[in-house]
Amino acid sequence: MYDVITVGSSTVDVFAETEFSELIKIRDRKKVTSLLAYPSGSKILITRLEFTTGGGATNTAVALARLGHKVACISKMGCRANAEKIKRHLKRENIDTRLLVCAKNGRTGYSIILDSIEHDRTILAFKGSNNDLRFNEIKINKLKTKWFYFSTMMGESFKTLIKLAKFAQKNNIKIAFNVSEYLANKGLDYIGEILKRTTIFVLNKDEARLLTKKERIQDMLESLKSFGIKYIVITDGKHLVNVYFNNTIYETKPHNIKVVETTGAGDAFAASFLSGIIKKNNVEFAIKLAQTNAESVIRYHGAKNKLLKYREALEIMRKNPIKVTKRRLK
Repeated sequence: MYDVITVGSSTVDVFAETEFSELIKIRDRKKVTSLLAYPSGSKILITRLEFTTGGGATNTAVALARLGHKVACISKMGCRANAEKIKRHLKRENIDTRLLVCAKNGRTGYSIILDSIEHDRTILAFKGSNNDLRFNEIKINKLKTKWFYFSTMMGESFKTLIKLAKFAQKNNIKIAFNVSEYLANKGLDYIGEILKRTTIFVLNKDEARLLTKKERIQDMLESLKSFGIKYIVITDGKHLVNVYFNNTIYETKPHNIKVVETTGAGDAFAASFLSGIIKKNNVEFAIKLAQTNAESVIRYHGAKNKLLKYREALEIMRKNPIKVTKRRLK
């Protein structure tokens, strides 16, 4: 029996850093958009190049495994060198790889991650076979788990997520779901079949705005809780984190720390929040564990490099406390 099976994308990630990018901000009546710009027609020198693995399924699997959980991972990839690189990394983290789907004629996902001067990232993503996971490719008899963790999937793979959500409902498996901007743009009706079977729902403020068409956090939460979701988590970068549970909003503000690179922070937060609920069934503890692990990740390059072990996280939480306030949802 697994504690969690993560379901989602798997990629080889390439982090490229250069001194020649510029950040351009464009303001309209509704928002400010930041654009990463490079000189046209130029050859730009890369000052740092790092190869690692990424994707929602593998990032969260590693986070959960380091926090002490028994984890397996479902993702679809090719069968060559990049797929083997991902498998080796997962095995080093004691993650069961037997549920991975390797397609003979498939392609493994690949991402090029460009860092900006403000350390937000732009990702050039090749999805490969990540969008083509079919339900009949999954070893259904091996899905013995207490939780599924769903990260965003598209195309045929999204249809598979819906089928897995229905399978989870029939087999008393709880679901944690972390949505992306792509799925948020599709609207509540599009993801409703998953949402109404979801116990923990995690998204950022921009995604919540796209999904609910609301501007205020309270209105966003009111819209989402109508699906019967027990825990709703809305993050907002360096601003307030809002968590809904039992008609109460829990709030915390991240520490003011030096950010090196933000890739993987959302995965770290969502996986660690789930871990906190599994371990102690306590919202405040889950928020503190999630924030601690996310803050560790953004201090370094790479989505997995500084994911914490459970004892490390507890020690940091003791030395650097996180304050959580709460108020009733009106």
